[in-house]
Amino acid sequence: MTDTPPEVERLYRQMLMARSDAERLRMGFEMLQFARALATAGLPEEHPVAVREQLFLRFYATDFSPQERARVQAAIRSGITAPSREP
Repeated sequence: MTDTPPEVERLYRQMLMARSDAERLRMGFEMLQFARALATAGLPEEHPVAVREQLFLRFYATDFSPQERARVQAAIRSGITAPSREP
């Protein structure tokens, strides 16, 4: 759903594409930093592993079965960065 008129979308895209590649990349990184700050703002300041686990639950908990979710949480706690999914 969008409430932005097509001509405004075209103008915005034209303005964005007029920027250099480096500037667009910088903007993307800034948006990522801002999104991360928003996502972590409501979390208690704890150990980084606990924050990673809470972020996982906040964003992906419904994407996994309870068993898969438990495996990912265990992997986060043990320091594994990318647990493999079982077939």
